[in-house]
This record gives sequence, C-alpha cells and structure tokens, in this order.
Amino acid sequence: MRARKSRAGLALLTAVALGLVTGTVPASAAEYERLINGTFSSGTLDPWWAGAGTTGHVTDGEFCTDVPGGTANGYDALAGQNGVPFEAGQQYTLTFDAHATTTQQISAVAGEAVSPYRQISRTDLTVTPSTQHFTVTFTSTLDFPAAGNGQLAFWFGGQAAANTVCLDNISLVGGVLPPGGQQPLSGIQVDQDGYVPGLPERATLVSDSTTPVPWTLKNSAGVAVASGQTTARGADAASGAKVHEIDFSAYTTVGTGYTLSAGGQTSFPFDISPDVRQKLRYDSLAFFYHQRSGIAIDAAYVGAAYARPAGHVNVAPNQGDNNVPCRSDLNCGYTLDVRGGWYDAGDHGKYVVNGGIAAWELLDEYERAVRLGDASALGDGKLAIPERANGVPDILDEARWEVDFLLSMQVPDGKPNAGMVHHKIHDAQWTSLPTRPDQDSQPRRLSAPSTAATLNMAAVAAQASRLWRTIDPAYSAKLLAAAEKAYAAAKANPNVLADPNDGTGGGTYSDSNVTDEFYWAAAELFATTGKSTYRGDVTGSSLYRGVSFNTHGFDWGSTGALGDITLALVPTDLPAADVAAIKSAITTTADSHLTQMSSMGYPAPYRTADGTYEWGSNGLVANNGVVLALAYDFTKQDKYRDGAFAAMDYLLGRNPANYSYVSGHGDRPVQNVHHRFWAHELDPSLPIAPPGALSGGPNSGLQDPTAARLLAGCAPQRCFVDDIQAYSVNEVAINWNSALAWLSGWVAEKSPSGVDTTPPAAPGTPAVSAVSSSGATLTWAAAADPESGVKSYDVVRVNGSARTVLATVTGTTATLTGLSASTAYTVVVVARNGVGLTSQDSPSAQFTTKPATPAGGCAVTYTTNTWTGGFTAAVTVKNTGTTAWSGWKLAFTFPGSQKVTQGWSATWAQSGADVTATAMPWNGSVAPGQSVSIGFNGSYTGTNTNPAAFTVDGRACG
Repeated sequence: MRARKSRAGLALLTAVALGLVTGTVPASAAEYERLINGTFSSGTLDPWWAGAGTTGHVTDGEFCTDVPGGTANGYDALAGQNGVPFEAGQQYTLTFDAHATTTQQISAVAGEAVSPYRQISRTDLTVTPSTQHFTVTFTSTLDFPAAGNGQLAFWFGGQAAANTVCLDNISLVGGVLPPGGQQPLSGIQVDQDGYVPGLPERATLVSDSTTPVPWTLKNSAGVAVASGQTTARGADAASGAKVHEIDFSAYTTVGTGYTLSAGGQTSFPFDISPDVRQKLRYDSLAFFYHQRSGIAIDAAYVGAAYARPAGHVNVAPNQGDNNVPCRSDLNCGYTLDVRGGWYDAGDHGKYVVNGGIAAWELLDEYERAVRLGDASALGDGKLAIPERANGVPDILDEARWEVDFLLSMQVPDGKPNAGMVHHKIHDAQWTSLPTRPDQDSQPRRLSAPSTAATLNMAAVAAQASRLWRTIDPAYSAKLLAAAEKAYAAAKANPNVLADPNDGTGGGTYSDSNVTDEFYWAAAELFATTGKSTYRGDVTGSSLYRGVSFNTHGFDWGSTGALGDITLALVPTDLPAADVAAIKSAITTTADSHLTQMSSMGYPAPYRTADGTYEWGSNGLVANNGVVLALAYDFTKQDKYRDGAFAAMDYLLGRNPANYSYVSGHGDRPVQNVHHRFWAHELDPSLPIAPPGALSGGPNSGLQDPTAARLLAGCAPQRCFVDDIQAYSVNEVAINWNSALAWLSGWVAEKSPSGVDTTPPAAPGTPAVSAVSSSGATLTWAAAADPESGVKSYDVVRVNGSARTVLATVTGTTATLTGLSASTAYTVVVVARNGVGLTSQDSPSAQFTTKPATPAGGCAVTYTTNTWTGGFTAAVTVKNTGTTAWSGWKLAFTFPGSQKVTQGWSATWAQSGADVTATAMPWNGSVAPGQSVSIGFNGSYTGTNTNPAAFTVDGRACG
C-alpha cells in the first residue's frame, strides 16, 4: 500500500518502418497527449519502466537508462510505457530529446505489449553525447484503448559496450478520442447486499428532473409491492451528478430479489432481511486468513480456488523470512526470524505500522463486544481457520497471528537500539503481477527501526495482554513485558522517523509526527496496568480528552483516536469528567458526519479539506462508521446507528461508481483488486478476490497510470475503476479490511433479529474455587448464541433426577451461598438466550463443602480501598466472648484472584485462596470486648470481592 507497484509485462516488438521527420509535424487538431510523465519533473519514472538487465533512474530531470554491453538485439535492452492508446487510421507525432554517454543507435517502437507483439511502427536513429531533439510521425494500424495493451518503447540493445542513454520531454500527440473521462452517470444505486427491515432503506436515482419522480419497488416475481415519489436533491458535488433520494423504509416484508424502478431505470436486485449483514461479518474477517504469511492456506477453510502453499518459509524459490537481515546499508549485525504475520496488501511486504492498527481493530472489535455488545458471535468456532476448536475466540486467534509477528520485529537485547521495533520487512525489489507468495524469489530485507513502529507494537501488545490475561496468563505476561520494553525504548528514542525514500520493493509508511503514537501506546499501557507513569503520559498529552477525533478519520498515520477509544471503553481511575469529554468528542464528530451526510446524494462519513477523495478513502469511510457506531453505543440515539448503516450502504453499492466495493457481495462487486495472487484478470488460472475484501475506493489523485488514463476529470466519488493495474484506487489492505470487519460486526449485532428458534450452545465446564462450609465460586467459558445473544446462566444442582437452581447470573461467574456443610454437590450450568431458549447442560463439576465451624466469641470487620489491580485491606478482630485471648489466629478465603503482597500487625500467610493472620507477641492478648487492628496490601485481577466468612482459632465470627 501507498507505493508504486511493479509494472505488468515488458514486451518485445518486431520491426516496421517509422518515419523520422526533421522540423515540425502538425499534430491532430485536438492535440491529445497520450503519454504520462513525459517530462519527469516529479523526479520519478512512474509509469515508465526499464527492462530486464537495465537500470532506469531520473538524473537531472531526465529518464536515464544504464544499458549493458554485449547484447545481440535492440530489444535485449529497452525502456518504455504501457497502456498507451492508439486508434487505427489516426496520425501520431512523437517528440523527445535524447543523448548518450557514447554515440549509438536506438529505436523508437510503437506496438503491442503482449503476445503476439504486433507492431505499429519503428524507426532507428542515432544518439550522441550532445542532446538532440527528434520528431517522428506515423499512422496507427491498430486499435488499443487507454490502459490497454498499447506500448511505446525505446530499444537500446545490440551494442558491444555498456552505455547510458537519457531521454526527456517525451510526447506522443494524436488520435481523436478524448483521453480518460467517463460516461455520464445514470441509473439507481442501492445497497446491493440488502437492507434491514425496521432501519432506513434508501437509494439514489440519477435524474435531471427538478420535481419528484415516481418510483416502484418490485419483488422477485416482478410484482409491484410499494411505490412513492422521490425527493429531488439536485446537483451533488461529490458525484458530479444531479440526484434524487428514494426512501422505501416503510416497506419491511422480508424477501430476496427486490428491485427499484424510477425514471426508466432499474436497480440491481437486493434483499430485505434481518440477516443481510451476518455473512459479511465473517467474510470480512476471513480476509485475514487469506493474507497470512508463513502458513499454507488450506482448501478446507477457503476452498480449492484460494488454497496455496505457505509463503516465505525458505522453500525455493522463496528466500524465506526465518533469518532476514537488515538492508545492506544499515549493518545491524543480526538477522530476525519474522515468519508469520499478514501480508499487508497486494504485495508481500509486512509493515508494523499498518499491521498495528489492523491488529488493534480486530482486538478492539472483540473488546468492545465483550464490554458493550455480544461477544458470542466472535467466539471459538465462528471462523474457518485452523485454530477454530482451541477454546479461544477465533477473532483473537486471527489477531494473534499478526501480534506475534509484531513482537518478532523487536531489536534483540544486547544489540544497538534494543527494544526498538523494525519498521517493515519486504522484498529487495518490487515483484511483478501476478506472483503467488511461495513463488516470490526476491531477497527479504529489514528496514531500520522507527519510533512509530516501536509504539505500534507497544500499544497492540499492551492491548493484547489485557485480553489474554484470563485466557493465557503466561502469554499475557510475555506481551506486557515486550510492550513495556518497547515503550521505554521509544521514550529513549522519541524521534527516529521512517525514511520517506525507502520505497524500493515495498511501501514507505513514513510518518513525520509520532505524538499520536505516544498517546495511543500510553493509553493502552495505562488501561492494562493502571501504572501512574503511563497515566501521567496520557493526561499530560496534548491529545488527551479526544483531541484526535475529526471528520477526516483515523488511520495508520493518525492513531490518537485509538487510545481515546480504549479509554472510553476500558474502566480506569481517570476522572469521570475526562472520560465523558472523550465520549463527547466522539459524538460531536459523529454529529459532524451526520450533518455532512444529510446533504450528500451518496452519503458517506468522510471529508477532506478540499472535497477530493484520497488513497484508501473506503477505509476512512469504514473507520468513520466506527465513530458513528461508538456514538450509538454511548448514547443509544438512533441517528448514530442509522449513520453507521448508511456508511455500509455506501460501501456495498449506494455509490456513484455503482459497485459494491466488497468482493463477493452484491450483483456488481469488485473482482479485480490489485493483488499478486487474486489476479484472474491477468492469469485465468488464478482466482478473483474472495468474498469480504474491501477495495481502497475512489482516489482523486489517480496515482497510477491505469487510473490516470481512464479517469481523467472524474468527480471525487467516481474516481474508481475495477482493474488490477489501478492500484491507487483498487488495492486491498489489512487496515482497510480491519475497519470493515469492525463495522460489519457491529451492524450485524445491531440488526434486529427475526424469530430465533435456535437455543444457545452449552457453556464450558465450570471451575470450582473458594469452597467453604456454606459456599463456593464457579467460573465457566461463555456460551454462544449469534441470533439473540446469551442473556443469563442458571447454576443447577443435579442430585439424581432432582434439579435445583442454586443461582442465576448474567456473567460467567457465580458465587454460591447458603450451601450445607460437609455436603457433596454436582452442578451444571445452563445458558438462556434473549428469547428464553435454554442450552444443553454444561459438563458437570463436583465439590464437597467444608465442615461447619463452631460459632461465637469473635467479630471481624473488613474494609478495602481499591484501585486498578491493587487494594489495601483494613481488618479489625474483636473478642466478643467472656474469656481473654492469650493468642489468636484469623483465617479466611479469598473469593477471587486476590493475593496478599504485604501485611502488618500480624504474621500473614497464604496458600491458594486461603489466608491466615497470626498474632504478634505484642498484640496476642485481647480482653473481652476489646479489639485489635491489622491489615495488608494486596493485588487482584477481575473484581475485588470481599471474603464471605472469617474464623478466629477455628470458630466462625459474626
């Protein structure tokens, strides 16, 4: 992403005469220029290429090619430009300046870039050390459309000695068809996946009419089921069209194959169903398994068409990722094993700063669902991935594939810049299209560490540590250690920026400001640890309290909002007013989106200062949809929910490109995304994009030759073409798909369900702890119910055929009380969903309560002062009997994960959850009616619940 991709095939052209003309030759009347970047004034070659064995570069504003000696034919060393349009029967004038280090013959050749390499014309001419101006005229004998197979090439081969030939001011004028441009927009644009009944159902009609136009909704049988009048909106700047809105929200009958008709136009078919968003929730996440590096992609999970061998595992021709050195100019003195992770986009690079936000967004999708929504839809067994039956939510398994890669990019201990994180790893040179990952023969290289990459890893590892704390404590600790080491390294190296010129073989991902990354990382570390150091870095940041939110949106280069989202979701000891300010910034930004969308013909929550669209605009639309979704979570105001659904409508077809930008969804989805494996457009044996991949979308910059040729003059929302070579508008990337996955999961959760007839899955086996004479604590893995969600759990005692409900809870932990002493219990857990359906029993658990302890003679008060992860307990032990104590021993059992870390005024001991405090020599004597005060500091995870019962010298206290 964000880099020029390799050019498609360089062609060889055979000889035909081309007229070399001295003096000026009249061009066609319109004087349409057919070449791109003929003056090289930008300092780059793009889209010019230099052929195999040659090296092209811009020197002093000229395109210079270093030509090897000893080649036999002119076409053995060549340079040129592809996609050049030609019209049969039309005259063309080629002009250019040229010189060479030593005098030699070159050829200017026009023709076909692919087999059978038909030629339009050729001329041979001599270049010398002195710059000469050449003018050539010819008439085309072939037709090639813009961005087709036409080519202009210069042959430099067939010379005995090496040489350098330089060209400049290259121009090709001719033909009568205007370059670029698009047909006028027409038709009705709808969400091609469909609409959810009970929520807004809107479409856009293109029409010059200034008055309302009748519309008709028809079912799949062609029968009219609803009708109405459009609302004329007039000229729409983003699309360049005059538009009307069709609102058919009042029609809510579930069905498939509906179409809208108005003004002589008919829409693509669509569904009306509460389930239209469910499939995309999982397809958008499946994208990441397809993008995995270092593992074979198995047909069992993706189907035969998308299966492929593992990429970059040191199986020839791969050079592998298990011992990757730094770039030769860095001399870092070590290699890293960086297998795994996700390929970033259509290339085979892996970039920490883009992997960071992509992994964060998947992890945040889960964390938000746990805290505010329904995480059961993201549980184990929901995705088609190898880890699907390991007891861990599948979305976390998928994210871990990238998180582990991020950790592997950290500079080892004992090396310069230890703890910092390398910015990226990719090929030494760009590979061509198509290239399956396992067929990539390029050497792999690490770029230098950067502060931005280091903070990305720190943030994501801290976030992941929080989520794995109860799933895999050892892994959680490893993550936190890596995060804290990285953050410390970034603080020591606060301004190590990625090289903006490091763009050979991979994208640069350079970022000149890392204030946002520091804020994000500090927020994640604070939310996970509660440490005052990180708290101070959060509250002392210029970005604190939601400053980062804006109508452009967050992305890999603007990550401050990620920290704020975490602070708004995860409870901390920050002042309530400050957390409220963050949430207010979210809703204020969401309101700005809604205001803008209300005036758009094709509503999309995205805005730039000048109204143009930019590279990856669809990813920003999705991320801004996330902001709208969070605004709904925090306020429950329907307008924000409707805005988030409108963002999905735009991505799925209600846009002036008239495409569903998500592959496999809708009747006209993108297919030919820029990707080295999903390259069916170039090689029919390879697949199109699998369902769930989000195209980057409209980009006014047109930063590739295909887009530049086909889309010149496009309105912002129409700067799109579904072509594999149009990488600046039709690339895919992990950070865009993570945004789609988050938003898709949210809208699926918020889609009003139909009738649910499926009971929830059984909960996991209950684990028993804190058993006393009258109680116990049970904890179990959550049940799953994607339709209506799990609403409660019953803990049931099973005694033969008798069943007794001991407790009903909404979470996955129950504290049982009122049990009989010295009694064996067999218990199961039953889940109940939102419509009252109950699951099968969980596997059973058995325990026996402890013997009853004699009562009387003592009283205990227990109070705590609690903060995140820690607490202080004050304990008062009172002799309520009639006999003085000469010594005493207090005992109790923690109901959770609490640990005594430091005690006073007694000898403290702990075994598992059982705690004792034995009198000191100076406070062992306690007269009747007197008391003694003791205490301790402790730690905990989860909740800090007080002990339920206390004993002194084996006797129960009141």
